[in-house]
Amino acid sequence: MQLSGLVLRSQSGFYAVETAQGEYLARLRGRLKKGRPTGDIVAIGDRVEISIEEGAEPMIESVAPRSRALVRRDPRPNGEYEQVLIANPDQALFIFACADPAPRLRMLDRFLIIAEAQEIPAHIVASKVDLVGMQQAQEIFGHYAEIGYPVHYSSVADDLGIEELRSLLLGKISVLAGPSGTGKSSLMNAVQPGLDLRVGDVQQSSGKGKHTTAERLMYKLVGGGYVADTPGIKALALWDIQPEELDGYFPEIKPLIHGCHYRGCRHLEEPDCAVKAAVDEGKVHPERYESYRALRLGDSE
Repeated sequence: MQLSGLVLRSQSGFYAVETAQGEYLARLRGRLKKGRPTGDIVAIGDRVEISIEEGAEPMIESVAPRSRALVRRDPRPNGEYEQVLIANPDQALFIFACADPAPRLRMLDRFLIIAEAQEIPAHIVASKVDLVGMQQAQEIFGHYAEIGYPVHYSSVADDLGIEELRSLLLGKISVLAGPSGTGKSSLMNAVQPGLDLRVGDVQQSSGKGKHTTAERLMYKLVGGGYVADTPGIKALALWDIQPEELDGYFPEIKPLIHGCHYRGCRHLEEPDCAVKAAVDEGKVHPERYESYRALRLGDSE
């Protein structure tokens, strides 16, 4: 028989598929692997058809087209392979700590560009507010709310924002991303006690978090919904985004593009640039502009 299901876990060529008849551990049918692979054929969040026959291993027979995906370029040198971190997410939660480790806003901006390119609704979660206080937390992340990105302030230690996050995740497929050590796992364990996501401490020697997740998986939430726990991400590289397209993925810059004097303006050194004028007038945050400028020049950090 054939069953429709949702891929919840992926590791070493095996996929845990949730169906109306229960969960099955399946492998990919060989014919789906034909040709030179350019990206992950199956990922968590994919809707698939599996065949179940007595005495045989469950097999994935087909994969439904994806509405969207959170992807990254293969981290190996000269990698031209699309790694799918999660297929068909309803939203992405980018979790960045207010301190310990220090917030890396350039990385956050890169994540937001990818969400814009993939048309994934993005939320920013500012964690560990207790370490700096709400006023400083809002000074760090407040300009993102002005752009239009929802910003959620949280602290596991102070039980701040936990119920808000619980409501945000209800009934949706959500993906968490952010630097290691920012409290992703701790937050999820607070949202759903007993979820038992693996938690990594910040290494004292480097200030960078340890990567604690060895496989890609989605956890089922009480009340409905799933949350994806992805491997620790040092860098989520821009996939299939050309430098000249970058200004279109900054919501506060995009409306200004046609106001520039020169068609194809890079918004770097050109005269009569509407974007640079907006920065000077305080309409575009200088840190956001610096992120754009660095990415446009090929410097991601």
